Amino acid sequence: MSLFSKIFGTKSVLPDADLGILQCDMHSHFIPGIDDGAKTMTDTLDLLRGMEAFGYKKVITTPHIMGDYYRNTPEIILGGLERVREAAKKEGINLELEAAAEYYFDFDLEQKLNSEKLLTFGKNYLLFEVSYLNAPENLDGLIFKMQTQGYKPILAHPERYPFWYNSFETYERLRDKGVLFQLNINSLTGYYSPATKKIAERMIDQNMIDFLGSDCHHLGHQKLMHQARSNPHLHKLLASGVLKNDTL
Repeated sequence: MSLFSKIFGTKSVLPDADLGILQCDMHSHFIPGIDDGAKTMTDTLDLLRGMEAFGYKKVITTPHIMGDYYRNTPEIILGGLERVREAAKKEGINLELEAAAEYYFDFDLEQKLNSEKLLTFGKNYLLFEVSYLNAPENLDGLIFKMQTQGYKPILAHPERYPFWYNSFETYERLRDKGVLFQLNINSLTGYYSPATKKIAERMIDQNMIDFLGSDCHHLGHQKLMHQARSNPHLHKLLASGVLKNDTL
């Protein structure tokens, strides 16, 4: 019997997983005052200290860009990043800090793909999300446009879109099209919903996850991350060898 068979065959509590194995977190909201994440620089510094305590060496923070709500631009985000870097350096925080964006699939994103260079990280990875309420129309077209322009699309937290829970083949089709998947750590705690947790576990079991992200907005999320560290599926994913966080 393998080690993981023994683990999953028992109800014993696992030790806290070492999130430092990931090296890099690539989904968070740490630039203060520009979206629903950190409100002040004090909040930002507290959150960065928390990430450092988890063992991360690098953070790529990804503010929302949403046409009707968070009208952030590369200039706003990169300017905010420089302020965060300066404040973190003064506080002795040694994390490597970068920024990209979490783009919302809307008309503005389609226009931006035609007219400007989008914020990416790593190997031209582009993080995007869709509505939680309705399955997006023409998602295939958006993905094709991203790819033909040289972007590598990463779908943020696919486990959080309930309209796909009963059509798991949609996830498989997106994977076949070359879309990478980023799972939220806190999805494994049941924080978003029991159904979200169940889908997250199924995706891990089928080796469908490429990146693990905190999607951290506030200290409450970091408290939940502490709870998630004993989750068997988190242990399984960290040991799977499929995650790409440490390549960023």
